[in-house]
Amino acid sequence: MKKYLILYTSPTPAREEFGKASPEQAKSGLDAWNAWAKKAGSAIVELGAPLADAGATRSRVTGFSILQAGSVSEIEQIVKDNPHQKMPGAGIEIHEFVDVPGMSRDQTSKRELDYSRQ
Repeated sequence: MKKYLILYTSPTPAREEFGKASPEQAKSGLDAWNAWAKKAGSAIVELGAPLADAGATRSRVTGFSILQAGSVSEIEQIVKDNPHQKMPGAGIEIHEFVDVPGMSRDQTSKRELDYSRQ
């Protein structure tokens, strides 16, 4: 299985979107995400989170997920029904994780764990 970083983009920052949503709209959005996640099932490695700019960063990236599948075409089918697609001006970027030559995925995961303990 290949892993993919999914970046959700929007002209409106996530905090702003959340701030202008009524409680009913917020619940409807959460319900849509939960339904999509249930349908995506085991393809979800990490559902992810909304993101906000920090420091001098100015980006259209407003969230992420990590998914897995046998091919990018499978990922495209999974994200096709993602509720983010319904937001005006929103987009979804798909980025494949690339293996580091000479390093197994297990070594890569161990390296991440070792760095996080420092």
